[in-house]
Amino acid sequence: MLDRFFRLRENGTTVRTELMAGLTTFLTMAYIAFVNPQILSQAGMDPGAVFVATCLGAAFGTLVMGLYANYPIGLAPGMGINAYFTFGVVLGMGLSWQVALGTVFVSGILFVAISLAPVREWIIDSIPMSLKISISAGIGLFLAVIGLTGAGIVVDHPVTLVALGKLSDAKVLLAIAGFIAMVSMSARGVPAAVLIAVLGVTAAGWAFGLIEYRGLVSLPPSLAPTFLKMDLAGALDLATLPVIFAFLFVKVFDTTGTLIGVAHRAGMLDKDGKLPRLRKALLADSSAATVGAVLGTSPVTSYIESASGIQAGGRTGLTAVAVGALFLLCLFFAPLAGMVPAFATAPALLFVACLMARGLAEIDWQDMTEAAPALVTALGIPLTYSISTGIGLGFITYAAVKILAGRTREAGTAVLVLAAAFVAKFVVL
Repeated sequence: MLDRFFRLRENGTTVRTELMAGLTTFLTMAYIAFVNPQILSQAGMDPGAVFVATCLGAAFGTLVMGLYANYPIGLAPGMGINAYFTFGVVLGMGLSWQVALGTVFVSGILFVAISLAPVREWIIDSIPMSLKISISAGIGLFLAVIGLTGAGIVVDHPVTLVALGKLSDAKVLLAIAGFIAMVSMSARGVPAAVLIAVLGVTAAGWAFGLIEYRGLVSLPPSLAPTFLKMDLAGALDLATLPVIFAFLFVKVFDTTGTLIGVAHRAGMLDKDGKLPRLRKALLADSSAATVGAVLGTSPVTSYIESASGIQAGGRTGLTAVAVGALFLLCLFFAPLAGMVPAFATAPALLFVACLMARGLAEIDWQDMTEAAPALVTALGIPLTYSISTGIGLGFITYAAVKILAGRTREAGTAVLVLAAAFVAKFVVL
């Protein structure tokens, strides 16, 4: 039955291989169950409810990806976009987390519409590759800033804005040790490098009396504090449109890039370099983001860590089903998640930042009309503490330099329209 449903023999795999691949993928992305509640709790959300929403949102999205699209790809609340939710939207713009959840829900509905519409390829292909890459890298740098400040390595300064923190502090030393351990284990090919380091730093913090032991296993906390708490009326206010656009924009291109990248590594692309069943994969991803908002978490998205399971032999949706089942099992480890401190999750933010920023190497640095807007985007996101602002600055710069360089055609209609919209947004709002 499994062979017929998932086409195992057709894809050259077995049930055992798929299940082991699912375990591998889960171990590489399970850290989000501990990191996401820590980040969203700073927006005023109940950490226990966020933990449950994270696990359920990840399980739902991954199971839909496996059962409907038949791809070995895991989903969970995205790193970077969750930081934007807390630090950019709630703490930065002063919106309530309920309104922020509403913008996630609306952007998810729009993503579903785009996934169903025949214009999705035009939208995806019309944005220059340099801007796509720089957005991902900029989110990575955004994570790096949050991670460094969360660890206490970087602190604010009234004159220079930032300065070096107190490196002799025990929490700072543990955060540094955690990051070094992550990088070292990753270099050795340890699948659960991030998870092991986060739990290791947490254990060390408990041993040194820096955190209080709360237990390891219990029944899942209540989801009530976040379930169906999104404020749709507030989310549809004119002032929140840039936030909705930012969530939608990042979701569309991050998801597409992840799907294509993972599929390419698995040899799943067709002879034209396109991903079969792209519509089903995008629908799985977009519906997961919508359901995640209902549950009470930041946007759920496809994880590039799925490549680890593919490396282990995963080729079908059975791998994703295994990942989804493990996230459901993870629901019973809420006490452990509640113990994880900021100095344990900060190394994970910095590590993911390193993975996201490496895309800058793919930009054509010889062509300044491509390189300059890309750098403006990548730096604009962390330095303004806003993904939408960084994207807007990048689009405006790209359109302006292409026009003045006499290369307007290279910009394309979509970029010019979006650049004009951002100019209007910055002038009016």
